[in-house]
Amino acid sequence: MAKYENDVRQLLTLIGGKENIQAVSHCMTRMRFVLVDSEKADEKGIEKIPSVKGTFTQAGQYQVIIGNDVAVFYNEFTAYAGIEGVSKDAVKAAAKANQNPLQKIMGALGEIFAPLIPALICGGLILGFRNVIGEINFFHNGTESLADISQFWAGTYQFLWLIGEAVFHLLPVGIVWSITKKMGTTQILGIILGLTLVSSQLLNGFSVADTPAGEIPVWDFGFAKVEMIGYQGQVIAAMLAGFVLVYLEKFFKKHCPEVISMIVVPFCSLVPSVIIAHTIVGPIGWKIGDAIANVVYNGLMSPFGVVFAGVFGLLYAPIVMTGLHHMTNAIDSQLTNLYDGTILWPMIALSNIAQGSAVLAMSVLQKKNERAQQVNIPACISCYLGVTEPALFGVNLKYGFPLICGMAGSCIAAMISVGSGVQAFSIGVGGLPGILSIKPEFYLYFLLAMAVAIVVPFLLTLIVGKKKLSNTDFLGEDIEMTAADTEKSEADTAKEGAAEGIATAPKEEALTELKAGLSGKVIPLDDVPDNVFSQHVMGDGIAIEPSSDTVVAPADATVNAVMADTGHACGLTFANGMELLIHVGVDTVDMNGEGFALLVEEGQKVRAGEGLIRFDKEKIHAAGHPSVTVFIVTEEGSAKNIEYLSGMEAEAGETPVIRFE
Repeated sequence: MAKYENDVRQLLTLIGGKENIQAVSHCMTRMRFVLVDSEKADEKGIEKIPSVKGTFTQAGQYQVIIGNDVAVFYNEFTAYAGIEGVSKDAVKAAAKANQNPLQKIMGALGEIFAPLIPALICGGLILGFRNVIGEINFFHNGTESLADISQFWAGTYQFLWLIGEAVFHLLPVGIVWSITKKMGTTQILGIILGLTLVSSQLLNGFSVADTPAGEIPVWDFGFAKVEMIGYQGQVIAAMLAGFVLVYLEKFFKKHCPEVISMIVVPFCSLVPSVIIAHTIVGPIGWKIGDAIANVVYNGLMSPFGVVFAGVFGLLYAPIVMTGLHHMTNAIDSQLTNLYDGTILWPMIALSNIAQGSAVLAMSVLQKKNERAQQVNIPACISCYLGVTEPALFGVNLKYGFPLICGMAGSCIAAMISVGSGVQAFSIGVGGLPGILSIKPEFYLYFLLAMAVAIVVPFLLTLIVGKKKLSNTDFLGEDIEMTAADTEKSEADTAKEGAAEGIATAPKEEALTELKAGLSGKVIPLDDVPDNVFSQHVMGDGIAIEPSSDTVVAPADATVNAVMADTGHACGLTFANGMELLIHVGVDTVDMNGEGFALLVEEGQKVRAGEGLIRFDKEKIHAAGHPSVTVFIVTEEGSAKNIEYLSGMEAEAGETPVIRFE
């Protein structure tokens, strides 16, 4: 009998049968399905299968979390179902084919803006700090700011604009670079095109409105004149220019002989792109961007602005689940550059808080449900810090009513925010820290809106949850016997051996800690940008932002699993029965082994400090993936009182990161 025969049979039935599976593959921990009709999948039923640790949908893929033994499960599933697995690329392509045009556009938009978000957040905080020290008159009866009375702060105020200008005025450089990176074309050409949009030779885009038409400089070609206007802070214009460059480069690469491509492709891609950017798509993009921003701004500032805000606050969480929320990044950036602030971002931060508060209430309701708490608590924390997907998909959407309660609180909070005129300097930190991005004169109003976003969803979820939730939801299901019922203690085993006249082997020195598998900064698992890992679905552990390039064994162990085709992950079993999953990077399965070298094989015994996986961090980043590496305890074995250490710099094979008894 196959190990997972019953589970495989159940999964095939609950997922909609063989005819509902368009493609299937697996990574180190998950089965990845592309389904013909995702509505046919019985999510609640699938999650009750003993070997399934959870499910979620991402980028058109229905993912079923199995754990370290996923390769065995996958082989049994495909054999039983009578289907052939395909490569990860094929699954990814099939998933994209399942998306409608709007989903594809929003997905691409999200991938373009994702690398820019850290800079935008940093820039927003800097603008906030500059305004506190240079724009708010705290001194001499409200006539002078800190920068007015202190030369040090005056210098700081001026110096910080160096960064603020780079983030917001020169944003087109980052946008065009990100487009070339996402589309797989030459990134340096994207950077150069972006620089031509914000060159100091051009009239600064922010000065155009104050410059008489006759004083705007031009390029005079005799038969035509082109205005020398920069596109500082312009989002849509930069995106259109970036896509022109990308498609020109792809065209010339396809049709140019390899022997002269190094000369012809860059020249024939970049020069026409710059011309088209300044004569056609730049002016068009400028008009489109201004029009979108003006519609949003005027809608929010109109007599019906509070109603507009209420609708936005109500619907933002469902918008996040569709991926359409990525469009708000472009609108926020345009509002910031046109109106020196954004009314939109505060409402987004309030929606994060509202959904987090609904999860907090679920955590209170399910305090005796240990399995639910493993999802609730990290989801609540991440939501309060601005990352809502774990809360939305892992908790609120699952039960339904917490999502609606969160939407109601977000609606009321958004109406208070817009009704009070609250503005943020720019896109900022989401969730509770969102107040750091708010203009100081609006702090009290935003705090009031925050209080509503916390209290209303919390109370509503508590009230509704007490009526809606079943005893199983409150207490959880005991589907496994405890270790105390199924395993005998070492002392009992030794006594039985002695009674039977069997000599026991001398005990080896007890294993009490695991050392760091990499050099680098050790961070909590909650901070990993992956829902499965950060929600502790696979188990507890730590993660390391690597400064070295080789994962080493944290202690003497046996390799129990490897991803032989991709080389990005492996599993270890230690003498005390503890099992550890090591996964290099996030979604690096998509790289198909490029940049990875697996140094061990399944069943091999390794010594502490011995190399397991070598990887190229630059290739991981170039492919658009974080290189953060997770070390997750998937089985505790006989270990007790496990402690996970983080927040320090670790040396591979030297620094303890997991301790236990």
